[in-house]
Amino acid sequence: MYYRILIFIIYLWSFPVQAQEKTILILGDSLSAAYGIPVEDGWVSLLGQRLVRQSLGHKVVNASISGETTIGVKTRLDKLLNSYNPELVIIELGANDGLRGFALSEIENNLTDIVSVIKQINAVVLLVPMQLPPNYGAAYNQRFMSIYVSVAEKQDINLSPFILKDIAQHSELMQADGLHPVQEAQAIMLDNLWPSLEPLIIK
Repeated sequence: MYYRILIFIIYLWSFPVQAQEKTILILGDSLSAAYGIPVEDGWVSLLGQRLVRQSLGHKVVNASISGETTIGVKTRLDKLLNSYNPELVIIELGANDGLRGFALSEIENNLTDIVSVIKQINAVVLLVPMQLPPNYGAAYNQRFMSIYVSVAEKQDINLSPFILKDIAQHSELMQADGLHPVQEAQAIMLDNLWPSLEPLIIK
C-alpha cells in the first residue's frame, strides 16, 4: 500500500510545474481603449501579441475606458486589484482631467493615491506621462507634465516617455479630432513605451 502511494507521489513529481501566468493591468483612457479603431489593433492588443511572440509569460488585462479620469480609476481600483492581482500596472491617465480643467494639485493627489494603493500589493508601476493640446499654452502644459515627474520621483516608480511621441505632431497619424491616434500609430505608441516596459516584464 505504502509502496503504491510512494510511486504515485513520484509520478506526480515527474510532471513540470506550470509557472503561473503573470498579469499586466492597464489603467488608461481612450488612448489605451483604442478609441475610433478596432480594439484588436490598439497598442494594448499589440502588447499582448508581442508578449506571446516573445514567450514572456504575461497576460494583459485592459481596464481602460474612454473618457476615464484619475478619480474614476480611484473608485474602482480596489475591485480591479482584487480581481486580477497584477504584477505590473501601467497607468495612462490624466489627460481627461486636464481637458476638463481639474486642478493640477487634484490630479497629482489622485495619481499619488492610485500609485500608493497599487504599491500595497507589491505590484510594479509604470506611469505614462500625458500632455495637453498646444492651445492650452506652453506654460500650463509644462506645469501639467511636471505632475508626472513629481509623482514618479516621490513614489519611486518608473516613468515612460510620452506615449504620443512622434505622433501627436503629425496630422496623418491622428484622427480628425486631433486627440486620438489612428490605427497606423498604435505600433509607434507601443514602441514608445517598450524600452521602459520591457525591463519590468523580464524581472
